Order: sequence, then structure tokens, then C-alpha cells
Amino acid sequence: MEAVKQYDHIRVEKNPEKKTATIVFDRPEKMNYISMLARSQFPEIFDELNKDDDVRVIIIKGEGDKAFSAGGNIPEFLEVHQEELSHLAVNVAAPERSPKPVIAQLQGYTFGVGFEIAMACDFRIAADDTLLALPEMNLGMIPGSGGTQRVAKAVGLTRAKDMIMRARRIPAEEAYQWGLITKVVPKEELESAVDSLVEELVNFSPLALKVCKQVLNAADETPLSAGIEIEGKSYGLLRTTEDFKEGVEAFVEKRKPNFKGK
Repeated sequence: MEAVKQYDHIRVEKNPEKKTATIVFDRPEKMNYISMLARSQFPEIFDELNKDDDVRVIIIKGEGDKAFSAGGNIPEFLEVHQEELSHLAVNVAAPERSPKPVIAQLQGYTFGVGFEIAMACDFRIAADDTLLALPEMNLGMIPGSGGTQRVAKAVGLTRAKDMIMRARRIPAEEAYQWGLITKVVPKEELESAVDSLVEELVNFSPLALKVCKQVLNAADETPLSAGIEIEGKSYGLLRTTEDFKEGVEAFVEKRKPNFKGK
């Protein structure tokens, strides 16, 4: 695995064979808490990976076996100006803006900004020991990096209020039933479950995945009629690509397509 660049307790690794890049929250002795500096570096990390054509899928995980991330460095919040705090959600949304599929590999404590980052990803594969929480009410605060909005849209107001206003810790299986998690697996199968999903995704056209992600994200923010129009125009655009031609020819010839992102 190729190490790329060292950030503030975030390690980025590329695996050319698997066509992946893995972003690792690397502070296991502190449950992988994410500093303000690390949050500010998040868009830069994704900008670099988004431009790398050899990276087809991005994975985010936590170092060690106890936590994806237990959240932020709480004392730092008293040192940061309120104007800076109001923009944290933009940094955390970097996985959502990425044109590539992003998988959150969850285990153990997935709290606060850790959970908010996971919610900005496309897929959340969780070990069965995962606990999800937005515990900011315990600090006299609310989630500030997209947590209230993404959770409410994912599960509805009733469950969002039950979770966030009570600072509840939601176990993996309950979170799966709510629709917060894509899949729950035994902890010892977590790596293989993520690998299996990666293998599926890298076999699709990267262009089609990019457009599909954009269209699906738009569905969350636009009226049905506008969303259908966006879908139709995107469908027509993909008709002009070499990948689509390759997909049709492979289907007719009963072989596996070789998509090149063109």
C-alpha cells in the first residue's frame, strides 16, 4: 500500500491493485478524535483523491479496533471563533461532493463528527459492535456538521428527534433497521465485507457511478419533476460515452465489460 501524505492524525493510503484510497483516522489512543485542523484538511484530502484517475473507490476508517471516531476534541470548541464553527459542515461534506463512491467502514464508537462524516458517505458498512450517536446535547450544543439534517432526511423527524434530542446511542442493528447503515456484519468480517463492495464498484463505469451519485444526491434536494428532468438529461449524456458503447457490446458478446471512464 502506498502512503500519500501525512495530515493531522489522518493517514491516506492508496492501493493501486484494488484501485482504492483509504483515509484513516489515526489517533487510536484517543478514540480517533478529529481535530479542527483535521477537519479543515478534509477537503484538501478529497480534492487530491478526486483528481487521481487510478483511485476508483474511497474508504474511510478508524485506526485500531475500538472506534471509527468518537467525535471531536471538545476543549477546542472554546478556542474557535463562532464564524469558523458555522462552516464546519462544508468540510465534513467532502465525501458527499466527491464524484467517486465513498465507503465508511464503521466499528465501535462512531460519535459526533465521526458519525456526521459517515453520513456524508455513500455507503456505511458497520461491524456489529458499532454505536452511533450525536451526543452534543450533553454539552449544551447541537450537531453542527450536518448531523441534524442528514439524520432527519434519512430516518424522518420522529426518529431523528428521539436520537439527537436525547443524545441516544444507537446500536448497529437498530441503526440498520432505521436505514442509517447499509449493512451490518460480524466484526471479524468487516474488512472482507468492504472489500466485496469495492470489488463490485470498481467493475462499473466510473463515469456512470459519478453521474448516478450526482442524480441521487439531487433527488434529496429537488422536487420530483425537476429530479426526473435531471435524470433524463444525465441518461442522454451517458449515451454518448465510450463506456456505454463498451457496456452494450459486452452485453451482446456475453463478456465482462472493460470500462475506462471515457
